[in-house]
Amino acid sequence: MQDLLSLRNEIDEIDDALIPLLLKRMDVAKRVAEYKIAHDMPVLNAEREQQILDDVAAKCGEQGDAIKTIFSATMDASRALQHKIIGGGAALREMVCSARKEEHLTSDGLPIACQGVEGAYSGIAGETLFPDTQIHFHKQFEDVFEAVNKGEARFGIIPVENSTAGSVHESYDLIMKYRFFVVGACDLRIEHCLCAKEGTKFERIEEVYSHPQALSQCNIFLKSFDFTGVTYTNTAAAAKYVAESKKHNIGAICSVSAAKKYGLKILRRGVQNITNNTTRFIVISKELVLDNSADKISLIFSAPHTTGSLYRVLGRFSMSGLNLTKLESRPMANGKFDYFFYVDVMGNVLDASTLDLLCALSDELPEFTFLGNYHEINKD
Repeated sequence: MQDLLSLRNEIDEIDDALIPLLLKRMDVAKRVAEYKIAHDMPVLNAEREQQILDDVAAKCGEQGDAIKTIFSATMDASRALQHKIIGGGAALREMVCSARKEEHLTSDGLPIACQGVEGAYSGIAGETLFPDTQIHFHKQFEDVFEAVNKGEARFGIIPVENSTAGSVHESYDLIMKYRFFVVGACDLRIEHCLCAKEGTKFERIEEVYSHPQALSQCNIFLKSFDFTGVTYTNTAAAAKYVAESKKHNIGAICSVSAAKKYGLKILRRGVQNITNNTTRFIVISKELVLDNSADKISLIFSAPHTTGSLYRVLGRFSMSGLNLTKLESRPMANGKFDYFFYVDVMGNVLDASTLDLLCALSDELPEFTFLGNYHEINKD
């Protein structure tokens, strides 16, 4: 029996033999790109690729699936090279080139739109990102999008994710619907408090009102004291409701600022499940705004209903050295179990190789939308 070292040496010899063949294949891919330019042909020929992969699988027997995966990665690399030579994605390149450039976001004298009422965490995020800017509050998340859509606010601020309770699905569904640009983000440390009207005793409380996300983030506390969580549109709106209610057996989970705003007494602070409870808020805009030093990119796309299609798309990011930090799937609501994918990836669209990748994907993927390239700040 061969020892491990000799087996590894054998693998190295095979790899050394493969390298010149792979380089030769990439050289032919360059010439294919030149031919496609001359004959105005698209880079992707999905039918031909699938025929090749099926043929490979058939020839390789029990190793067919594994070898097919290797071939598909090789095809993806060849296609990436062809896209770079051809310079596709003209619409996206023009969008990036003509985008408004701002080192620091400004509201241009217009208000900022947030969901809820004064004291809401969205408002706190808005004050962090846009100090000394007027904030208009709206009842529903979609009202924030409509305020931006109608030009009543330059930017809107919505929560998209919490470190305890996960994604805010309604926000992602609205992002999919409106396809506004994401031009900024803020990670805000969230401290939830149990609050009630003056004179209400802790032991008398039966129902606790708050937004579903906040109730989820505090479910251990609620269960420990057998409180019934009652969903409300917003944490601050819940505080306002409790303050105006004639009941003396209800409380609200909200921020310290909301409790002070509506004259509630804080009965317990820090009732969230974990101390480091953080919510990510994004800034939405109808206009694309770019900062030369931005480091996060957001995208939407769908993937074909073929085996490994999403895997191959994600592999393209890895091939370009880009780190994915978020992957969210949401139904298209077309009755066919089709899905949109929302992706956050670290990078700057002004980097040539990154832009080449995005342009290639924009040419190949259905429903591809570049949402923006922006900074994300952390506010403890």
